[in-house]
Amino acid sequence: MNVFVKRVQNAVHRRRVHGWNNQRVLELAGKVAAQAKGRDNARPVVMFNASTRLEGVSLNAAFQLLTGWSLRLAGAPVVQFACQGGMKQCVLGTNSDNLASPPPCERCTAQSRVLYNGADVNWFQYQEDASLADRLKAQDLDSLMVFEYQGVPLGQLVLPSLRWILRRHHLVDDEPTRKLIGNYILSAWNIVQQFGALLERVNPQSVVVFNGMFYPEASVRWVAQKRGIRCVTHEVGLRPFSGYFTNGEATAYPIDIPHDFAMSPAQDKLLDDLLAERFKGNFSMAGIRFWPEMQPLSEEFWQRARQFKQIVPVFTNVIFDTSQGHANVLYPHMFAWLDGVLEIIRAHPETFFVIRAHPDETRPGKASQESVSDWVKARGVDQLPNVLYVNPDAYFSSYELIAHSKFVMVYNSTIGLEASLLGAAVLCGGKARFTQIPTVFFPATAEAFRQQAQDFLLAEKVEALPEHRQNARRFLYYQIFRTSLPFNDYIREDGIWQGYVTLKNFELEQLKAKNSVTLRTVVEGVLENKPFLLPDQTEGKLS
Repeated sequence: MNVFVKRVQNAVHRRRVHGWNNQRVLELAGKVAAQAKGRDNARPVVMFNASTRLEGVSLNAAFQLLTGWSLRLAGAPVVQFACQGGMKQCVLGTNSDNLASPPPCERCTAQSRVLYNGADVNWFQYQEDASLADRLKAQDLDSLMVFEYQGVPLGQLVLPSLRWILRRHHLVDDEPTRKLIGNYILSAWNIVQQFGALLERVNPQSVVVFNGMFYPEASVRWVAQKRGIRCVTHEVGLRPFSGYFTNGEATAYPIDIPHDFAMSPAQDKLLDDLLAERFKGNFSMAGIRFWPEMQPLSEEFWQRARQFKQIVPVFTNVIFDTSQGHANVLYPHMFAWLDGVLEIIRAHPETFFVIRAHPDETRPGKASQESVSDWVKARGVDQLPNVLYVNPDAYFSSYELIAHSKFVMVYNSTIGLEASLLGAAVLCGGKARFTQIPTVFFPATAEAFRQQAQDFLLAEKVEALPEHRQNARRFLYYQIFRTSLPFNDYIREDGIWQGYVTLKNFELEQLKAKNSVTLRTVVEGVLENKPFLLPDQTEGKLS
């Protein structure tokens, strides 16, 4: 079929699907507005998300939309802080191929008017601080990354967004990059000013934001915390169509697991049934399925592996991911860890090291500009006889590889938790979600990591600590069945873009907290500061 014709057909289909969904949103928004009655003297909840969608409805946009409706039906006033051309450049509106292009404000604002129809909306526009703009012109990139203005750490607030949109950790000090970070800083300052004024006016009891790491939401969170206002952040959960809400940083995934929590046989079975599918590659995250297929290790692989004494896989992560800010504790960044691992590799020619790049490194539209593949070539790693480098799009089974390994090295990838579940000894180089409790070997320093790896390589056999596997199961059970709040009664894939959804057909009554365990958990968490935990699911009713 002609490419142009196909493109037109896809555009027509997209408009039809999104147009139908917008009509559904408007219908429900009208019903919510008609029934919502705020309690007398109740302090409002302020909600904000500017970095999860432009058009359409992403998972996180849907989580916040449904939460706002449920809060209003529960009698809580809700104020939506919403962008109306309020940033010189926003994160999703930045074109990484043309950094100077302006964001698509008109289309984004039109979608916001649909989503927030009938709500109390505080629109903010862009107002440039001329004095700040002048000061930024004289700064180099290093200065801009740590830039502060009137006590606000603007450089620190925007840096994760800059790394994410440019798909790299090490930034290039050139005019386009300096211009972009300058625009982000100017926009962040505008948000700080405008949001501060809103807080003065409405005096909210809490603030709810998406992610908390992208600079618009990070700026809002910073202002709220400075004023002593509780800020809830949310992200996608580990299950399809599930959200994760926390009073902490959602990208760090803090989970409070009771010390005396021991899994019952029913809970063990619930987890084992899910893991059986996951270990086949049958899972998705944020609407993305990373493994369209999973192949066994080939005979060619085994012929090479038999030449060595032992196998040690090395699992990497995506360098620009927002989780990396939490991970960089032992090392300044993942590539510094890999450089340390390379020294270990060179010192142990008897060991077969399999370096596996994260599958998200080559995701279309999000491909890393500073990749493990680049590092491998620059360091000549692919020329070492005791190294096999596995590309991100190679779909052979990591789980089979783990089963035949002496031990496993990871930075902060979830595969480290899964390796512990499989009974492997895991040596972790970055702070991860699962290092909150002892699930892996996580040394205190880079030197301690090197020494631990050396000890493992020289040992006759490496045994995982029994509590690592037990704690890994406890952590994953909580992550999946207690903290991942299912919204699948309300949303489904839109079939247009990965990670985007449309609303299902449901009655207004289902949005009331009393009729939904998910919305009751969120509403009570936001209004009453209760834990964002589902009730125990031993019977598997929500699995």
